[in-house]
Amino acid sequence: MKLGSKGKEFLLKLSRQTLEEYFIAGKKLEINEKKVAKNLREKRATFVTLFKNNKLRGCIGNILPKFPLYQDVINNTLSAAFSDARFPQLKYDELRSLRIEISILTVPKRIIYDDTEDLLAKIKADEHGIILQSGYFQSTFLPDVWKELSKKEDFLTNLSLKAGLAPNAWKNPETEFFFYTTESFED
Repeated sequence: MKLGSKGKEFLLKLSRQTLEEYFIAGKKLEINEKKVAKNLREKRATFVTLFKNNKLRGCIGNILPKFPLYQDVINNTLSAAFSDARFPQLKYDELRSLRIEISILTVPKRIIYDDTEDLLAKIKADEHGIILQSGYFQSTFLPDVWKELSKKEDFLTNLSLKAGLAPNAWKNPETEFFFYTTESFED
């Protein structure tokens, strides 16, 4: 599903309105679903990323589709602003300088691989978001992370660390990987 410019504009405005409503009224934004375009009511997984002065200020999302697209954006906007444990809660005076990026994910697909060399060959840098799963441990990096970690081995090492595992956990043959792509846009 590719969104047109109106759909992207709607979701970005919705994300910003969500934050404004929370700061002004102290509650989650509610909108009449009937006023939302049909394609924005489909269940989709999203990530909402907040930037302040071009630095990460919060990023939360879902890997699997659980809610209608517009509702997932509302939920993840609030979570990125107030529940990302890496950052203090967003303050009202930061709202003006905030840049919002929304990423809509495709449904993840498992990467079947023979060994680490085969795994590396199947991962498309700059295109794939990757999910690492080992037992109860899981982590993901959006495709944007390739800008910071362009070498596949570094990407997977940091993904292992993010999951709370040893740096070389990605080399364990029992570790599972999934890939997805995103349609990302920002205000």
